[in-house]
Amino acid sequence: MTKASDIVAELDRLYRGSVERLQAALSLYMTEGTPPAPESRRDGSFAYPEIHLRYRGGADRPIPRRSFGRLVEPGTYRISVTKPAMFANYLVEQLTFLIEDYDVEVDARPGTQEIPFPYVLDASHSHRMEAISATELSRHFPTTELAHIGDEIADGLWIAYDDTRPLALFDGLRTDFSLARLRHYTGTPVEHVQQYILFTNYHRYVDEFIRYAIDQLNPGPDGATSRFTGVSGAGGILVERGDDPDRLLNDSSAWRRHQMPAYHLMAPGGTGITLVNIGVGPSNAKTITDHLAVLRPEAWLMIGHCGGLRPSQRIGDYVLAHAYLRDDHIMDDVLPPEIPIPAIAEVQLALARAAETVSGQSGDELRQRLRTGTIVTSDDRNWELRYSASALRFSLSRAVGIDMESATLAAQGYRFRVPYGTLLCVSDKPLHGELKLPGQANRFYERAIAEHLKIGIETCEELRREGAKLHSRKLRAFNEPPFR
Repeated sequence: MTKASDIVAELDRLYRGSVERLQAALSLYMTEGTPPAPESRRDGSFAYPEIHLRYRGGADRPIPRRSFGRLVEPGTYRISVTKPAMFANYLVEQLTFLIEDYDVEVDARPGTQEIPFPYVLDASHSHRMEAISATELSRHFPTTELAHIGDEIADGLWIAYDDTRPLALFDGLRTDFSLARLRHYTGTPVEHVQQYILFTNYHRYVDEFIRYAIDQLNPGPDGATSRFTGVSGAGGILVERGDDPDRLLNDSSAWRRHQMPAYHLMAPGGTGITLVNIGVGPSNAKTITDHLAVLRPEAWLMIGHCGGLRPSQRIGDYVLAHAYLRDDHIMDDVLPPEIPIPAIAEVQLALARAAETVSGQSGDELRQRLRTGTIVTSDDRNWELRYSASALRFSLSRAVGIDMESATLAAQGYRFRVPYGTLLCVSDKPLHGELKLPGQANRFYERAIAEHLKIGIETCEELRREGAKLHSRKLRAFNEPPFR
């Protein structure tokens, strides 16, 4: 089997078979108390399918210039896969590169890693769960074993117990774990998450994004329609072209029910834009990107507020981060702070071009409002109270802005090989007596948020037009899995 689409179709057949057998066994146990036969736990009846790739090496073909889809060492590669139909475009793309460029044998096989039962429960099981505990079910059915879920592959800590290497950063178990968490945190179906992701730390950006997204579903003055097909919002609200948009615009409470509500401006092939309000703090920033990373987005960007640290800055100015001072401390054990987090050139250029396009300014005129520099990300919201202890460090770093999320998001992008960038808007200057007081803050929000959000959206469109050129070798490790 050498055609990527055939391999993915076989993966889907195997996966659906495992899910159906597990669901049927659950139903039988819930209704009749009959546990599954012991052999079903040994023969892979409830297991994820796997991709197996054998690379013989020694091919005379030129080494691909792209940063991913590369095989360095001959040998066997494999990875377990969940929801092949959902990841079909990604899987076909990655497999096609390897099949076309290398002398490989690839096939889909039944695996050994079992699917935890919570990931296959359906509506028919829900009412029965009241009479039976998850603990009881875990005695007879595969469940989530945290000891088997981790980021060892992404962090370069995986141990080969045989001669096989990982084919991708995340296996089926790790992916399903994150998909379940994403539904919980964002309040939206994971299938609606788009390939270009904007993060913000303030809900007013959500209001502006919803208004923009709804406008994209309406015909323009010339009757033409945009490439976007619908808007999905926290709380399970979906608005498609021709629907009543007030369902999304007027539901002001849906986002309150979710810790990090998401909104998706959807386009064919998942090429639209997702906005996630991650709130304040590096913990949320790490949490959501831990899970979004399994979807293999093309890029994620931070567009939010920061405190300006330079006297020449004005409220409403922009900061394009070209470096990060990581005082968030939340990832020090997995990515030590002395590891540099490089700027991604393609993202930096796209952000700069988008700022020109949206603001209508360029050259010296734009430079008066937008400057590049180091962003400090702190885990202390009241950092001002300890400024005397941080002043020298800030000065040595040449920092121009401070927030609580950007460096965490960039570090997670670096860690998970997802291109990243940051464009912040100065909302206050606490070191220079310009505090975020209510009246001043409202004037700033009314003036700045619409433009700032549009720059983020235009950047996503720029990156989409860039295509494969977006992905950089500087994100790839020495002994890297072939899949992006």
